[in-house]
Amino acid sequence: MRIDELFARAASQGTTPVSFEMFPPKGELTLERAREVGSRFAELSPGFVSVTYSAGGSTNNAATTQIASMLTRELGITSCAHQTCISLHREDLPAKIAELRAAGIENVLALRGDVPADAPTGPGCADYRYAMDIIPALVEAGFCVGAAAYPEGHIECDDLDRSIAHLKLKQDCGASFLVTQLFFDNELFYRFRERAERAGITAPITAGIMPFMGKQQISRMVFMCGASLPSPVIKLLARYEDDAESLRAAGIEYACRQLEDLAAHDVDGLHVYTMNRADVASAAMSALRQDSANR
Repeated sequence: MRIDELFARAASQGTTPVSFEMFPPKGELTLERAREVGSRFAELSPGFVSVTYSAGGSTNNAATTQIASMLTRELGITSCAHQTCISLHREDLPAKIAELRAAGIENVLALRGDVPADAPTGPGCADYRYAMDIIPALVEAGFCVGAAAYPEGHIECDDLDRSIAHLKLKQDCGASFLVTQLFFDNELFYRFRERAERAGITAPITAGIMPFMGKQQISRMVFMCGASLPSPVIKLLARYEDDAESLRAAGIEYACRQLEDLAAHDVDGLHVYTMNRADVASAAMSALRQDSANR
């Protein structure tokens, strides 16, 4: 199913699609392991599952297309393959499009991607600088194309209005749905949503939530994404500083409360960064279903 059709149907029915993310870390998630995780995901009936490229600018991304194809063809899950542009050469894009088509993929999330540490810099060093540079070609090829949104602004852009203007350009280039970077303070998302609406952004925005599982993980995420830590999260980190298991449980619980609050505020969609953990996906769906039943 095309994800734009999924959001249109959900809007007409008054429901909120819930999606998951699966990632092959540096290509290390085997197809068999992905099949096991995907099978657990399938039991939860997500709206779709996105499959990322490896982080850090890795070019070992063959698993992305294979896993996305397996999720749809074998498990019946609507999948969305991430496609980064930062290391993509212009002459290679047609072959990449052909590869995605041959794999039966309908949905693509267009991203810039992490800049490799050894990448050359300066004018003429990159064929594509921004995600919006590849969106038109993907749309023309028949894909339903999504793009990333940043509730607190992109980490490399200190002007939120400019970040939102860039987001509008992605929509103008053909992006038909948006997935946000992770955030820990829902009020920041609500303010972002209002500003996006004022800027003319009409594509559905699905809110991305990642449970914090440990101090090292949350430090890395804050550094990489520029997400701010609200007082309740800082207090949990301090309270369970020497109790990793309790901190993990508290992180999942905090994410579930975020998801419930977002659902109550009629967001277009909810996206759970599962870290390939079926128990995280299951906890999120359980909390949302219980919350819906209690309303």
